[in-house]
Amino acid sequence: MFKLSKKLQALPPYLFLEIDKAKRKARAEGRDIIDLGIGDPDQPTPKYIIEALYQASQDPTNHRYALDQGMPALRRSIEGWYKRRFNVNLNPDSEILPLIGSKEGIAHFPLAFLNQGDFFFFFDPCYPPYKGGKILAGGKPYLMPLLEKNDFLPDLKKIPLSARRKAKIIFVNYPNNPTSATAEKSFYKELIDFAHKNKLIIISDLAYSEMCYDGYKPTSMLELDGARDVVIEFHSLSKTYNMTGWRIGWACGNEKLVAALAKVKSNIDSGIFSAIQLAGIAALEGPQDYVSNMCSLYQERRDVLLSGLNSLGWKANRLKATFYVWIKVPQAKDSIKFAAHILDKANIVVTPGIGFGKYGEGYIRMALTVDKKRIIEAIDRLRNI
Repeated sequence: MFKLSKKLQALPPYLFLEIDKAKRKARAEGRDIIDLGIGDPDQPTPKYIIEALYQASQDPTNHRYALDQGMPALRRSIEGWYKRRFNVNLNPDSEILPLIGSKEGIAHFPLAFLNQGDFFFFFDPCYPPYKGGKILAGGKPYLMPLLEKNDFLPDLKKIPLSARRKAKIIFVNYPNNPTSATAEKSFYKELIDFAHKNKLIIISDLAYSEMCYDGYKPTSMLELDGARDVVIEFHSLSKTYNMTGWRIGWACGNEKLVAALAKVKSNIDSGIFSAIQLAGIAALEGPQDYVSNMCSLYQERRDVLLSGLNSLGWKANRLKATFYVWIKVPQAKDSIKFAAHILDKANIVVTPGIGFGKYGEGYIRMALTVDKKRIIEAIDRLRNI
C-alpha cells in the first residue's frame, strides 16, 4: 500500500541492526555470546561527568529548549580543548557547532550542498552512515577503494577528471573505522591540495583521535595550512569519554560550512539538552587522566587479541588507534558466511567486512569492547572450531 521513496530504497539494510538481530536470537537460545561486533565502549562514563549531569538536571532552567547553536560555554570549552590538543585556534561563535552526536551532523551536512546527481567521494570500506546520508541528500556516490597494499589510504590520482568535475564533497575518516588505519600530515596535505584544485568540501570525521596507542597521536586536518578554506571536521565525546548514549559531539572548521550545517539543523532538530551540554563541559575541562587510562586498557586488550590471533595463524593489522582490529578472513572465505560460522560454532559475534562496502569483503572486524579474560576465552573458542 505504501511505497518507500527511491532514496530510502537505495539504502542497504543497516549493518548493525542485522548483527543485533543475530545476537538477540542467539541469546534467546541461552547461548553465552562474546560480542566483538559493534564498537560500543564497555566501560562506564567517568563519575565526574555523571555528577555534572546530575547537578545540572536539578536546575529547572535546563529543562527548556536549548539554543540550536549550543551554549556559549560549551563552544568555548570545545575551543579550549582544540587549542590544547591540536594547537588549533577556533572562533567559538562562528567555527564551532555542537551536535546531537557527530553521526547526525555527518548525515545532515550533505543536505546543505548536494543537489540531485552531484557526486560525492567516499571511502570503501567505510562506516555505513557516511554513504547513507549523502544518498538521502540526492548525491551520487563515487567510491575510493581502501586497499591493504596502500595502507588503506585512497589513491587520489586514480579519480578521473570527469568525476572531479561533478563532485562537491570528499569524505575522510582517520583514524579509520573499520580498518583502524591512520593518516599522516603528508596525506592530509595532498588531500587539501586536491580539494582546493577541484573545489571540493572535505568532511573529516575525527571521532577516534583520542583512542591511540604506543605513543601515537593522531592529527587534526585543521592543523595544516589551507585546511580552514575547505574542511569541516566532526568530533564526538562518545568514544573519548564513554558517552555513546549521551549523544553529544560537534562540527568545526570553515565558518561557511559550519553555518550551512546550522541552517539545516535549525529546520530539523533543536539544541542538545542543556544538562548534557554542561556535562560535556565537565568532560572537556575536567581531569583527563581517564583518557590515558582508557588507552592503556584498550592497548592491553589489543596486545592480547593480536597475540591470540597470530597463534591461530590469522592475519590482523597492528592498530595504532581506534579499538577495531581488521582481520583477513582465513582461506579467503565469504565474510558473512565466516561471521555466521563463528557465531554458530564459537558463540562469538564479529562484523563481516562486506557490511562496510564491497572492498571490505575478505575481512572481518573485531572490537576491543570486552575485558581481557573474555578475549582470551574467545581465542580458545576459535582455536577449537
